[in-house]
Amino acid sequence: MKKIIYCLVIVSLFFTSINSMAYNDPIPEHDSLTIKSKFVDEDRVINIWTPPIYKQTNDRLPVLYMPDGGIKEDFPHIANTLAQLIKENKIPPFILVGIENTERGRDLTGFSEAEHDRQYCPMTDGAKNFRAFITDELMPEINKRYRTNSKKGILGESLAGLFVIETFFISPESFDFYIAMDPSLWWNNNYLAR
Repeated sequence: MKKIIYCLVIVSLFFTSINSMAYNDPIPEHDSLTIKSKFVDEDRVINIWTPPIYKQTNDRLPVLYMPDGGIKEDFPHIANTLAQLIKENKIPPFILVGIENTERGRDLTGFSEAEHDRQYCPMTDGAKNFRAFITDELMPEINKRYRTNSKKGILGESLAGLFVIETFFISPESFDFYIAMDPSLWWNNNYLAR
């Protein structure tokens, strides 16, 4: 447990310190699959990165789920960062599961009464369905295809960070750890911050 807490602190500090930098990371070796979702009513592309130790052992590893997990989104940067931290023995090995966006504003937000939110994200209030997609469709598929253990976390920045915080409040049992970087707590007139 201490290693997981240490991991969360290191990763959070790292991402906070580079928040304004543009990412130009190479795309790491990874698997991709497509899941037809009944909850979000569309096909979703999933990117899965496993650390080198995954192929060298039969160990079961924890999973870190990541909205904004497309190849042209945060997936390469996060996978490369995890690879370096694991290589330096600063964190334990994780499987990274990136979820490519289709309608980011819809999937990562709940209802809002604020007009400026509707201007920022014309399609909203899909977080409940997206959360069900992750917990009821994606997690079982990942557990079936990969050697996972029972530990799982979720990582997100900005609107994805808002989704992480909302998930923590609404269904804290869904994940064992939560990492929210610069969450968009301004959503719905700071509803989650009140």
